[in-house]
Amino acid sequence: MDILRHVSTLRQLLRLPSAELCFDSGLAPDIAAIYRYFTKPHPRYRIIGNKTLGAALIDLDRFAGAPAAAGSAYLAAIQGKNRGAWHAKRASARGYACREIERNAHADEIHAINTALSTRQGRPMDAHYLEKTTRFETLPHWGYYGVLNREGRLVAYANIARYGNFSAFSQLMGLRNNDGIMHLLVVEIVTRLLARRDVRYVMYDTFFGAQPGLQQFKTMLGFAPYRATYSLR
Repeated sequence: MDILRHVSTLRQLLRLPSAELCFDSGLAPDIAAIYRYFTKPHPRYRIIGNKTLGAALIDLDRFAGAPAAAGSAYLAAIQGKNRGAWHAKRASARGYACREIERNAHADEIHAINTALSTRQGRPMDAHYLEKTTRFETLPHWGYYGVLNREGRLVAYANIARYGNFSAFSQLMGLRNNDGIMHLLVVEIVTRLLARRDVRYVMYDTFFGAQPGLQQFKTMLGFAPYRATYSLR
């Protein structure tokens, strides 16, 4: 039965749409090292690349037109009860707002978010999240976003890097509540990427290594699994 299950999984993977993700070494000195990390052998399946099969992507070219029209098309694609746009709208109605942030102004709040739970997605928090960072470095090819409540307190944050023709989330963390703050955070970032039009894809790690709840979260926000190929220029 295990063999049949693996064959079925392989067939599913081979049917995935493909995406060509290009790293631009001119953006920052560390781009080549990030490229090597993305393309190194998978920790469990050594014959494939680390983030090759099942990369969780949104193809922004699906949403054509001027920034407002493209943003509306993206929201239309994730409409429906309990989907991404619905949760994001609910968060906005409850007084939350997404902003670009200066992380050094929110060091205490970021630490409080990082240490609010001892486990996430069924895994213990990595040790580096438990250590308080008192000084953050701001890099030009990165974006730093946060969701603030009515009182202006940070309740969720995301760090996202532009690597070439795609941007990828590195950290996406928030306090646990049922107000839709994480949906609002992702929706606002994707909408801003659509407005800028400087990348084709946005990436949120991979699908098949994620817990079912996280897979569902990605799906309701428009991410889909792809077979990714990588190049470095």
